[in-house]
Amino acid sequence: MKKILVICLPVLLFIACNSGNKDLAEVVEIETAPVLVKEYGYILNDYNIVRDTIRPGDTFGDILDAHGVSQDKIFKVATKFRDSFDVRKMVVGKPYVLLNSKDSLNSTQVFIYENNKVDYSVVDFRDEMTSYTGERPVTYVEKSAGGIIESSLSQTMEDQELSPYMTDRLSNIYAWTVNFFHLQKGDRFKVIYTEKYINDSIPAGLGEIKAAYFEHRGTPLYAFNYETKLDSTSVMDFYDENADNLRRAFLKAPVKFSRISSRYNLNRRIAYYGYKLRPHKGTDFAAPLGTPILATADGTVIKSEYRGGNGNYVKIRHNSTYDTQYLHMKKRNVRVGDYVRQGDVIGWIGMTGNTGGPHVCYRFWKNGKQVDPFKQDLPMSKPLDEQYKEEYLSYMTPLKAQLDCIEY
Repeated sequence: MKKILVICLPVLLFIACNSGNKDLAEVVEIETAPVLVKEYGYILNDYNIVRDTIRPGDTFGDILDAHGVSQDKIFKVATKFRDSFDVRKMVVGKPYVLLNSKDSLNSTQVFIYENNKVDYSVVDFRDEMTSYTGERPVTYVEKSAGGIIESSLSQTMEDQELSPYMTDRLSNIYAWTVNFFHLQKGDRFKVIYTEKYINDSIPAGLGEIKAAYFEHRGTPLYAFNYETKLDSTSVMDFYDENADNLRRAFLKAPVKFSRISSRYNLNRRIAYYGYKLRPHKGTDFAAPLGTPILATADGTVIKSEYRGGNGNYVKIRHNSTYDTQYLHMKKRNVRVGDYVRQGDVIGWIGMTGNTGGPHVCYRFWKNGKQVDPFKQDLPMSKPLDEQYKEEYLSYMTPLKAQLDCIEY
C-alpha cells in the first residue's frame, strides 16, 4: 500500500478563563505558522507526498502511469533524460518519492529516485519538463580504529563494528605490499578515516581513509593519503613515512580475498600421473565461480582465446620485460589489442580447460621465461615528486603521531 504523508495544519489552542462570571468562557484561537519541511530542494508542505520503494516487476512507466502521468511525458523521460536519470537502471528496494498537487486532481508534479543515501535524481513534470541530479548535504566526522587479527581481516572489522567496505579499502591500499591471502594471527592495523552523515545524524557510509598502519609478519607499513597536482588534475595516492609510493608495478595477486591452492613448483609430482615430474609454472588462486580476475599491471592484451587445457585465457604484455597470463576463465572481458590498466576486470573465475575446481592459474614471464612472481624483486612506482616532499612530510607527521597513539 502506498504511504501518503500530509503536512501539518494550524494548531488551535482553546483557553477558558473566568472573569468574575463563571458561566462566561472566552475561547481564544491562536494560529501557529506550520513548520516548513524542505527536502530535495522542495518545500514538502506544498505537496501531497507519496513515499515508496521499487518493487520486483516495477517499471518507471508503470509507477508514473498509475499516478496519471501521460505516456508522452513518460516516453520523453525514458529517451531524453538518460544522462541525469536512466529509467533502465532503477533497482529493486531503492526508495522513490512523488510530489503530488494539493488539489482534487492530486496529479504528480515531481518524481524523485534515491540512487543511494546521498545522491538522488529528480524529474520535474511542471511547465517545461526538466531532469537533474542532486545530493543531500553531507557532513564528515573523523574517526579512528584499530584491531588485532585473530581469524580474518573482515571478521576483525565486524568485531570492531566497522564498515564492511573498510576491508576492501585497506586491501586496495596495501595490495602491492601485503599478501591478504596469508594474513597471520596477530597481524594488526590502525586507521584514521571519515564517516559520512546526513543531517548530522543519519549514517551515509564510509568516507575517505586519511591514514593507515598495517603490521604484517612483524613488518610495520604506514600509508598516508596525499593529493598532488598533475597538470590541471588532482591525484590522490598513498605514500609511506619516507614519501615512497605504496604502489608497485604489479599487484600481489589477480584476485581479491582468495587463497593460493597451488604454488609455482618446478619439482611437482602428482600421484594421478604416476608421480612423474610435472612442473607447475603458475600460481593457482582458488575463488568462487564468477569472482572478478584483475590485470596485475598496465599493459596490452596479446592473447584472448580458448585453447586446450588453458580453457579461456588472457595474456598481457606489460613491457619488454614482463608478461602475465590468466587461465581457466569462465568468461573473458577483453580482446586482443585492448590496453588495460592495473586492477581492470579482464575476466571471471571459471573451470574451463584442465581444472579440478574454480580458480585462476596466474603465470608470470620475465624476459621470456616463466618465473615465480613471489620471488621477483618487482619494480616500485616512482616516489613522491621532490617538489611536494617538504609539504608532504609536514602533512604526514601529525597523522603518524595520531596513528601511533591509537590503541588496538
